[in-house]
Amino acid sequence: MYNLKGSLMKKSKIFYIAIGVGLLGIAFYTWSGNIDIAADKKHWKVTEWFLGAVRDRSIQNETKKIVIPPNINDLAVIVKGAGNYDSMCSSCHFSPGTTSSEINAGLYPQPPDFTQSPLEDPARSFWVIKHGIKMTGMPAWGSSHSDEEIWELVAFIHQIQKLDQRSYEELVSKYGGSHQHENGQGHGKSSTNIQKSHSDGHSHEH
Repeated sequence: MYNLKGSLMKKSKIFYIAIGVGLLGIAFYTWSGNIDIAADKKHWKVTEWFLGAVRDRSIQNETKKIVIPPNINDLAVIVKGAGNYDSMCSSCHFSPGTTSSEINAGLYPQPPDFTQSPLEDPARSFWVIKHGIKMTGMPAWGSSHSDEEIWELVAFIHQIQKLDQRSYEELVSKYGGSHQHENGQGHGKSSTNIQKSHSDGHSHEH
């Protein structure tokens, strides 16, 4: 007579032994030092996919409760992020007229070029800037900057594609952010390119 219970117990035993052997193998390989963590060596495709999926799902979950300020498209808010962007972001994410940097070239994963890649979700931008992303080189700026300053930075980043190099440099000089004192409150002619997109109201598409 076929012993179903005994057969199931035997299969379960084999399964747990296989799991144990697999875990021991992973532990041995980890401690062997043969895993290459060099930033100039790319992950396997499956590793990139897994880490990207974990990142995107985590950020999506964390941003559910974030309320985007109603004035994020206001010119007065946008221009105030110029100085902080130049000090905190431009070396990795570039500025108008810049297409390369030693820091950007040496980072893996490589930071996106904000002057060429329009961003869609202000809430995602706010969360990433405030909290950073582990093991990517993206710092958590929330430890040194207020939410208001971060929203100004988000507003600027989402409009930076409209600026040329001269306009960008004029804004940086005029609105130094938290790293230097501001030189006045007017928008100045450097905001012309951004202002054109706001001439018919605040209907800018994210």
